[in-house]
Amino acid sequence: MRKYIFAARNGIHVIDLKKTHALLKDAQEVVREKVTGGERVLFVCTKRQLRQIVEEEAERCGAFYVTERWLGGMLTNFQTIKKQIRRLKELERGIEEGAYEFYTKKEQLLLEREREKLNKYLVGVKDMGRLPGAIFVVDAKKEEIAVREANKLGIPVVAIADTNADPDMIDYPIPGNDDAIRSVSVITKAIADAIEMARKEMPDASQRGDEGGVTYSTEHGAQEVEEQKDRPKRPKRRPKRRRPRPEAIAQVKSTDEEAKAEPAAEKEDAESAEEE
Repeated sequence: MRKYIFAARNGIHVIDLKKTHALLKDAQEVVREKVTGGERVLFVCTKRQLRQIVEEEAERCGAFYVTERWLGGMLTNFQTIKKQIRRLKELERGIEEGAYEFYTKKEQLLLEREREKLNKYLVGVKDMGRLPGAIFVVDAKKEEIAVREANKLGIPVVAIADTNADPDMIDYPIPGNDDAIRSVSVITKAIADAIEMARKEMPDASQRGDEGGVTYSTEHGAQEVEEQKDRPKRPKRRPKRRRPRPEAIAQVKSTDEEAKAEPAAEKEDAESAEEE
């Protein structure tokens, strides 16, 4: 972080605000590109004094957020996290519909505790159906696990980097004080504004569907659908008839003749018995 420090006075490092402003613009551009491409951003901040700021800005711009303890594997083991999110939604749906009214009080209490625990850690990512396109971290050193998971998966990391942070682990560092409420509020608001502007620039989902007329997200898939439409329909083939075998026909005839002969023989025996 030495290249981002303007001066050092009495053991206190002063960050160069010109570089902070330039890097903040770069981070805004990256976030805007991700959101315009249809991806979402994840805000990460587990500091108690800064949770409210991050939650409000994330909800305002429609981003996901994690303000409680970072669950290990939230990105690298996302399938397990999705199962927990599904379980949380099932519990909430069951409580709303009154499906647990016939349970005992102890069972209801255990289900409510499970719901509260899951909601505590997953409330900000409850609607995250896939991995985010980028993550915004307030303190890169404190959220080292989240940064490492994002680096392992190739997810861009935008982070507020203080003088004690390692900028090599951050794709788009923003030099600044990650402990001061004012500085974090200004930077977080700037990132949220970029996301909100990008979402306003995006066309509506209905317009995108009407323009393209194709549900595939890739060009290759669209070409396949168009080719299928252009292909002529093949006529339906009639099922092949089986050729009759003479052996089978002879066997059927013999069985029919035997069946007819048996009642005739029985009739003759009965008549002879009556004559006697």
